[in-house]
Amino acid sequence: AGGVDTTLDPVALHHHLTLHAVVPAPRTILKGVRKLAPGHVMTIDANGKSETRPYWRLKARRPAMQLGEQAWIVRVRESLLAAVERQQTAADVPVGVLLSGGLDSSLLVGLLDQLGHREVQTFSIGFGDLDLAGADSGNEFIYSDAVASHFRTRHRKYLIPDAEVLAALPEVVDQMSEPMVSQDVAAFYLLAQRVSRSVKVVMSGQGADEVFGGYFWYPKMDAEPGTPLEKFARHYFDRDHAEYLTTVGDAFAVDDVTSTLVAARLAEPDADSFLDQVLRFDATTLIVDDPVKRVDNMTMAWGLEARVPFLDHELVELAMSMPPELKLKEGGKWPLKAIARGLIPDSVIDRPKGYFPVPAFKYPRGRFLDFMRGVLDSEACRQRRLFRRDTVDALLAAPMDHTTRLQGAKVWHLALLEYWLQRHVDAAREPMR
Repeated sequence: AGGVDTTLDPVALHHHLTLHAVVPAPRTILKGVRKLAPGHVMTIDANGKSETRPYWRLKARRPAMQLGEQAWIVRVRESLLAAVERQQTAADVPVGVLLSGGLDSSLLVGLLDQLGHREVQTFSIGFGDLDLAGADSGNEFIYSDAVASHFRTRHRKYLIPDAEVLAALPEVVDQMSEPMVSQDVAAFYLLAQRVSRSVKVVMSGQGADEVFGGYFWYPKMDAEPGTPLEKFARHYFDRDHAEYLTTVGDAFAVDDVTSTLVAARLAEPDADSFLDQVLRFDATTLIVDDPVKRVDNMTMAWGLEARVPFLDHELVELAMSMPPELKLKEGGKWPLKAIARGLIPDSVIDRPKGYFPVPAFKYPRGRFLDFMRGVLDSEACRQRRLFRRDTVDALLAAPMDHTTRLQGAKVWHLALLEYWLQRHVDAAREPMR
């Protein structure tokens, strides 16, 4: 529309390159665009005066009355069942499930079955024709097939070749309200394209890992010595401050603003332990600008509404009052595993933790690496002087040698950001024909 300052915000850039593309509100990557913080409402009067205030805050404190393990399981199951039923009945159209084959989405199918919903429509997707020794498989159909068969769902699965993923990248990036580096963004876009032909509302397992402690880094953080910030940063930050300064040009150098922000967020009151601090920060800040936003952007691109029962606010409040050590039992998400036992196949419950696999972004090579090289070697990228050329050259020379603590390819992170700027900022500056 014009009239917006589209220069890069160096503070937001520091957050973006440190917190796995998360830029906490009110900032965005662009100086002239700001966003409303989660759990807040903004009121603007007739004179243009605005006021922002919080309407909800999440506490992570134990209840006054102590509960045993089984009592916690009963409460979580009741709350989760209520959330699933609410989000199912609120639709006046059939509701499907994005079935990855993991515990979370499989449990949603099982709970829908318990609630009397038969022949639920389920959808799975797989990717890739890469053949990398020791690399992640591009699909988890063995698990989603087992769940679909167990509950006799109306199941559809789609295997997408790498060429189609690469061809769709311009469309995927165009749908990103902000730069998103997670490898599964393209997966959700292409899955939503196909699912939208069958249903208009789906349930997704987003949020279960953050709310119930499912990620591998939580226990590692907890075992670390040091301050809460030090414990968190060693296992989450994509790059430390010193590496940030060697990645970006001098014009984007700032103090270690991300460490300052994270330390302040972790230190907010009403969290009983370090893990309570981390899980609350994840649920109220990190998840908002990463998994929730990317699923929302990519599904709504096709007019598909994705609902997330694990982020029902009453369930989240209950989970945040639970002792973290119960969540981290048996490798994490113990309450959900306990609820699922006897309901869904044990092979799904006891499998190693998986992620939505798109190997081409995690292990850049071939056409995908050529694409990233083309973006980072482009004249637009060189003129922007956002990244130092020696850093870019090192990443392109050995892309699989440079990964983040969350197992992402750093070359993809830089290429995605630059490509997003070309599609959203540079293109907007071009004169209309």
